[in-house]
Amino acid sequence: MKQIITILFIGLISFAVDAQAKIEFKSDTVDYGTIEKGANGVREFKFTNTGNEPLIISKVSSSCGCTIPKKPDAPIMPGKTGVIEVKYDTNRVNPIRKTITVISNAETPTVALKIKGLVVDPSTQSVLDKKKKSIVQQ
Repeated sequence: MKQIITILFIGLISFAVDAQAKIEFKSDTVDYGTIEKGANGVREFKFTNTGNEPLIISKVSSSCGCTIPKKPDAPIMPGKTGVIEVKYDTNRVNPIRKTITVISNAETPTVALKIKGLVVDPSTQSVLDKKKKSIVQQ
């Protein structure tokens, strides 16, 4: 009798371990490319719950106050997709190299996402750059 209970207990534990949420991102990097100062800084990271339990994203944080991530409020059911929205402050003229950390109940509980790009101020272009641009447009 003890052997049967032990076997059932081990089987139940191994089944419970298999039941888990899994987060799979379409891409772990968003490239803004070169954008102008003041441009739309909102981008999205799309993901799917490829596990067999609801995915609950408990926290999304950024490596900088210039980037504001927004997580889904509701759990993402198995097979369904979700979005983490990221808004970068494009009034900062600099290269973009930031990390967004996602914490969830997934098999891999912490995932690092990246944004990259370059914000330029067109009003500070050199005379030569403006001349080259006007020649190309003609």
